[in-house]
Amino acid sequence: MKNETDHVAQRAPLEHDVISIGALLSLTSLAIPAYQRPYKWTGKNVQQLFDDIATHKDKPSYRLGTIVLHREGGSLNVVDGQQRIITLLLTIRALVKLRMAGLMRPDLKEQLRSLGAGMIQPSFESEISQANIRNNYLAISRFVERPDFSEELIGFLLNRAQVVVFELTDISEAFQFFDSQNARGRDLEPHDLLKAYHLREFDEDEQVKANTVARWENTESEELAELFGRYLYRMRNWSKGRSARYFGKDDTHLFKGVNLDTMAAYPHAEQLRIVHHFVDAYNRQFERKIDGRDMAFPFRLDQTIVNGRRFFEMTAHYQERIASIRGKLGEVRKLADAGSLGVLANRIVESIDSYGGRRRTGDGFVRTMFDCLLICYIDKFGFADISRAIEKIFIWAYTVRLQMESVQLATVDNYVLDNNLFRVLGDAILPADFLNRSLPVVERIRSSNTKEINQLFKDMRYAA
Repeated sequence: MKNETDHVAQRAPLEHDVISIGALLSLTSLAIPAYQRPYKWTGKNVQQLFDDIATHKDKPSYRLGTIVLHREGGSLNVVDGQQRIITLLLTIRALVKLRMAGLMRPDLKEQLRSLGAGMIQPSFESEISQANIRNNYLAISRFVERPDFSEELIGFLLNRAQVVVFELTDISEAFQFFDSQNARGRDLEPHDLLKAYHLREFDEDEQVKANTVARWENTESEELAELFGRYLYRMRNWSKGRSARYFGKDDTHLFKGVNLDTMAAYPHAEQLRIVHHFVDAYNRQFERKIDGRDMAFPFRLDQTIVNGRRFFEMTAHYQERIASIRGKLGEVRKLADAGSLGVLANRIVESIDSYGGRRRTGDGFVRTMFDCLLICYIDKFGFADISRAIEKIFIWAYTVRLQMESVQLATVDNYVLDNNLFRVLGDAILPADFLNRSLPVVERIRSSNTKEINQLFKDMRYAA
């Protein structure tokens, strides 16, 4: 560990090393500068860290992210990576106190003894930091005392779990580099974190990885932010009866699931495992070179996420599905052009794309609610009884528009949770289970600039 320390200390600016967690925490010159924000990791973050360690313990190595350091005199100030470093320091403290004496492996015992005696002991004035450190230490203590937190796992954490360490000698350069690491000068978006997570879960070769991620790479960040924040996040949360206003970093767990190559054969994952391998086996058969009939994985919006390749395939699948529905109801218009939609459904498609107030912010929230439920319906039942589905979803969604003079995001979110057709759809076995759900009549229309919508409600006998 001494050699690792000396090597890091002598690096030229912008050089980087991949070092183990044990080597990182043995750097006695590490320091948490006063300008750093409070320590804000919670039990959820600790849980995710330990889940990652347990999931990847059989790999030769596993990256826990990037650390950016600024050398100032004899100190290595942490510019990026403070949250992980503090959590790892707490983990070593817990291991030294609770596990070291009972370890059978002398090498691990000596490594923990050395780390415990030599690693930094930062102090924090922030009450937020103090509270989170106290709570997280207790949570970590519970983890390391569990029977399944084996000596093998301790060895993996110290010696095979790694970080990429960048050391810079100029503070402005350090922050500029930190910003560039965080997606060209902006903070990392939730979808950026998901990309990094699922790339780590990707076990196929580099060419397969490049082909699978190509669409993601060719999509603007703003489009991905809208895909996840406006649609996928809300559909998954509303379908579970949960609030879905703003998609943030703390919500990325909604799009993390199972790694079928490393997870134990739990019964709940067997259906996914069977489908996953069957689809791959079918597509590898020589007959596909003749008939060209590749089988797509049968994704569902409310399914458990399959980590790695299937996540990127799922994202591409719903990019296409959502792009064809939102804004101009593309796929539905194709049906309308073919005469497949009823008169009322056709009028609804025309009206919600053209009525006068449709571009107002509140009307945009209502339209998103409509689009999300229609996408969920098509995801589950295809285009079976699509005309009745459009009618039902239209009345349900636009009732809140007609009843309110002003519509906010909170208005829509609360309305969904109080009148949750997403849950009804989730429980439905047949389209009729959803379509036969009764809806209330609008007693008084309070909205303005919704003339076409008002008339549809009256013609459909949902308003006086």
